[in-house]
Amino acid sequence: MNEHRLPNPSGLPPPLIVSRLDCDRLDALLETPQAAGLDTQGLRRELDRAEIVEPAEIPADVISMNSVIRFVDEDSGAEREVTLVYPRDADGSADRVSIFAPVGSALLGLRVGASIAWPLPGGRSTRLRVLTLSYQPEAAGDLHR
Repeated sequence: MNEHRLPNPSGLPPPLIVSRLDCDRLDALLETPQAAGLDTQGLRRELDRAEIVEPAEIPADVISMNSVIRFVDEDSGAEREVTLVYPRDADGSADRVSIFAPVGSALLGLRVGASIAWPLPGGRSTRLRVLTLSYQPEAAGDLHR
């Protein structure tokens, strides 16, 4: 189990679906010097357990790279909309989350409606639930973005 994604009430992490193209690009990215100084073990474990499908076969409700996601903190009710991006596209703004960020690697491959426990400082946790995908490259026909 990845330290950033705790099990759901059933005791199992939610299933993940990742496109072959995203997986190939992320595998290559994990081998770069940029990744060497970061804790990328969580992302590696997520990719290792994901079901890999061709880009044209990824369901329209699954978070892929460059997706625009709205999620809610179920404890506070706060909603947030972010785009899941490659590190080169993370510009420091709150609405662009790098796949190398813990929440980025936790969101990849989840379906709309999925909920994950998210650790907070001080040993507390909250639940994040995916509400919508307002853009998913594969559903928009951008299969090779």
